[in-house]
Amino acid sequence: MGDELTKAAVNRAPGKPRTFAIYGLLVLLAAGGTAAEEVAEVAMYTDTSDGLALTSEGASHFARLALDCIHKEYPNKLNQVLPSQELLLPPATLHPAFYGCFDWHSSVHGHWMLAKLLKAFPTIAERAEIEAGLSRSITADNIAAEVAYFDDESGSWERTYGWAWLLQLATELHTWPYPLAEQLRDDLAPLTQLIRDKYIEFLPRQEYPVRTGVHPNTAFGLSFALDYARAVGDAVLAEAVTSAARRYYANDTNCPLSWEPSGEDFLSPCLEEAALMARVLHDNEFDDWLSAFLPGLADTGTLAPANVSDRSDPKIVHLDGLNLSRAWNLQLIAVRTDDAAARARLLSMAREHIAASLPFVASEHYEGSHWLGSFAVYALTR
Repeated sequence: MGDELTKAAVNRAPGKPRTFAIYGLLVLLAAGGTAAEEVAEVAMYTDTSDGLALTSEGASHFARLALDCIHKEYPNKLNQVLPSQELLLPPATLHPAFYGCFDWHSSVHGHWMLAKLLKAFPTIAERAEIEAGLSRSITADNIAAEVAYFDDESGSWERTYGWAWLLQLATELHTWPYPLAEQLRDDLAPLTQLIRDKYIEFLPRQEYPVRTGVHPNTAFGLSFALDYARAVGDAVLAEAVTSAARRYYANDTNCPLSWEPSGEDFLSPCLEEAALMARVLHDNEFDDWLSAFLPGLADTGTLAPANVSDRSDPKIVHLDGLNLSRAWNLQLIAVRTDDAAARARLLSMAREHIAASLPFVASEHYEGSHWLGSFAVYALTR
């Protein structure tokens, strides 16, 4: 039945909360075992002149997705190269902190999302569950085991997508003046340091950027690493990232945006690069670079949201993530441009992309629910 179980009803009145209805099957314990559709309408975010803002109802919805998976061990994709049979172990043994949500990076950003939501909504209904979940996962012993795993991995494991989300989690904890966050930050610190050092060691060796629309995308990995470096005042990491970005991308022109998307993208190669350079280039550089790299980006009809034909397919559903990541990148690019008319059009595109996929970030298909909540929250809180 697929997408027929999940429909959207978006309220587009300016300045009012955007709402959507999730249609799920409620199996009734009535004679004959008949089924009926139950509709729940949730105000997920508000849309004002200041931008998009996640609502408390939306926060609870997304928190529930992560809480339901961060300690769910199976199904699981370890994605590891085995040096010997000694590492043929259950996920929770190999990764006692981040074994849930299907794979390591999704578990990491699920924990980031919970920290973000509790930080932004300290009275959220799921507060106690979030605190308990974070405290159960991120302990000194669990993180020591996660660090030890890197002694035996292939060298490219989770590079740089998982690395980036780990630093995003560290950024959230570092910028949150709350006793629990401080404890979690300190317990996470050995893994944070390891990942930070991996960036510094790796970037000089990477001669060319990876321009794919999935996990290894270099621009995505550099963006989150730079955000972390600036948040914690790590000048060495910031210099490593910005110098790599300029080396890889400063002379790029005419990115083929019309070629996007590929069939399993959840990142836009063109927009990820543009959003990174929006972070890296000075005010007097960025507009000139953007006009050469993506000429006509803000023109009407340049970029339509991707159509997601089957949300039960683990690769096709990536396209919901593409719509959401495009949205947060368009927002960042818009903030950096000096052209007011272009800024308004880019923000409008971002809204269209969010509206196209946000209603479908639900629990029906684990193929999407184990990770899309983080993308939705990042897009609505960037």
